[in-house]
Amino acid sequence: MSDQRSILAAATNAKNLELLCQVLEKEGYPVIGADSLESIDAALSENRDIALALLDLAGFDRRVWERCERMRQSEIPFLLISAKQSSAIQKASISRGAHGLLVKPLVIKELLGLVANFMEEQQG
Repeated sequence: MSDQRSILAAATNAKNLELLCQVLEKEGYPVIGADSLESIDAALSENRDIALALLDLAGFDRRVWERCERMRQSEIPFLLISAKQSSAIQKASISRGAHGLLVKPLVIKELLGLVANFMEEQQG
């Protein structure tokens, strides 16, 4: 899997980011961790080989939607993670091009299934 494209994992909570990265890396996926809007910007600017992004919305301000729009325009599929199910977040996610909204607590098996599907699509 070493020739695979990377997954951008973003979360402001250091522990959540660490856990997300560990789960993905354990499955053999190359992961770029981002803990701020600036680090998301840097990853998007410096690494053109991102196959998928996972963004935990908790802790980010509304400027995170600008990053979502940037990923949509760059044709980088992304999944958003939210602490709660809400129609406002669902609408905002869809309108910004999200490929899905996952609600915490995450079921790791389901997350990995989604990631595997996206990564296979990107390789095919």
